[in-house]
Amino acid sequence: MIKLYGYWRSTAAYRVRIVLNLKQVSYTQESVHLVKDGGEQHKPEYQALNPQQLVPTLIDENITIGQSIAIIEYLEEKYCLPQLLPTEPAKRALTRQLCQLVACDVHPLNNLRVLQYLSGELKTSDEQKIQWYHHWIREGFKAYEALLEKYQIQGNYSLGDELTLADACLIPQIYNANRFNFPMEEFPKLSAINDNCLKLERFQNAVPENQPDAVI
Repeated sequence: MIKLYGYWRSTAAYRVRIVLNLKQVSYTQESVHLVKDGGEQHKPEYQALNPQQLVPTLIDENITIGQSIAIIEYLEEKYCLPQLLPTEPAKRALTRQLCQLVACDVHPLNNLRVLQYLSGELKTSDEQKIQWYHHWIREGFKAYEALLEKYQIQGNYSLGDELTLADACLIPQIYNANRFNFPMEEFPKLSAINDNCLKLERFQNAVPENQPDAVI
């Protein structure tokens, strides 16, 4: 059985949980607490699994994979149904573009280690940290909505009425935006996609608060 090392509030682990749930793949979770005791991700036993000291890490038989985009594409290739990458090359490329917009350009600027660096090394105030967070969320979401408008995407989800890997990347980022009181009313299209996805049980089951290591 697949084992997923993650943390309930990890955006990257959240997107992997969504894909596992959509594909109805059985898996167990191993919690790696990112804050307690200086961060369990830095312990030698976890470094042996993932030298980057980040979550998630997925183990499937004798294969160990880090980086959420690599993991979700691995799952897409191994478990072909439901298909989360469109067949048409142009839509397939757009799906990957939207995934990387979130996972490579927005999320890395707002993840835990960056926020900790801002507070610790640079001595930024809480207000400055929120300004930083909101700025990069806004820039990314503006680009995401602009792409949907450019390609005249209609439907319940990012690429129309079929779920894709883009939705698995977008929804956790909106969760974080809401957590940091970002004004999502600026982005009605993304808000509608979020609402539509969260109506689905498989997305609900991936929500951070529904994880076994959640601290409410």
